[in-house]
Amino acid sequence: MGLGRTDIWQTGIIDRPLPDILRAGQLDGLPVTWLPDPGPFRFLADPFGIWHENRLYLFAEAYDYRVRVGRIDVFILDRALRLLAHAPVLVEPWHLSYPVILRERDGTFVMMPESGGSGRQRLYRATDFPYRWQEVEGCAFPGPMIDASPLFHDGRWWLFYTPWHELERPRVDTLHVAWADRLAGPWHQHPGNPVRRNIHSARPGGTPVAMEDGTIILPTQDCAQTYGGAITPLAITTLTTREFAAHPRPMLHAPAPWRPATDGLHTLSAAGTVTLVDAKHTSRSVIRRAGVDIARMTRELIRRIPR
Repeated sequence: MGLGRTDIWQTGIIDRPLPDILRAGQLDGLPVTWLPDPGPFRFLADPFGIWHENRLYLFAEAYDYRVRVGRIDVFILDRALRLLAHAPVLVEPWHLSYPVILRERDGTFVMMPESGGSGRQRLYRATDFPYRWQEVEGCAFPGPMIDASPLFHDGRWWLFYTPWHELERPRVDTLHVAWADRLAGPWHQHPGNPVRRNIHSARPGGTPVAMEDGTIILPTQDCAQTYGGAITPLAITTLTTREFAAHPRPMLHAPAPWRPATDGLHTLSAAGTVTLVDAKHTSRSVIRRAGVDIARMTRELIRRIPR
């Protein structure tokens, strides 16, 4: 994002299961329930959710351009998708986003947010769901990752991700795969890594889904024209500890009725009977954005002054 170019994402809920959307290959005509606007120069993105005791717990990145460090918030909704409560639940010194939420066999909840800015991937377990989380010690992930998307398939865990340290290429066009017997690892990197390099269909953008015919569909981001411009469903037809094969399906774009949020679409995640999305509009207000950036830099300078 350049000077004055500000991506504002909004998060919504589609009352359709993700597999149905992937089979249809389109989002047109599907009604969306949008979360409330968090205010100027703030956005909600990367939604993931889970149902528990007849409530939808939707976790999302909450970002403020005045701070520029994402945190994780929870939104609690009833079956009619009415918002009941909202609160921040995970704040760290580093940027957090992409809060994948899972439930383990013993009933406990775990969250795997993007945390590469801390130097490694982290896993958290709920100590008081959904408000309090504690880091799981002893995890063995394959380094810091971007948009790590787990799937339990054929008796083991698979992880689709973009490496955090992509020194020679932009961090939007590379797909890696790893596998493990436990979510906490140790994780083994696929010998074919990177299994895919393509700016249209490599960086993960949501929940991997195993379809009835055995194909795994991984939502990926098309970043050719803009970051998170559209979702490309990537059909993975071969996935073993030695082999990988996949091909892209037609892109999914934010439909026209979603205006003004039709400039991008970069998350498509499954939450049982509903699908969670985010879409963006791009503001080009140079003066207002400059004011936000100058105020932030002034606060940072003041904090650095010795007292």
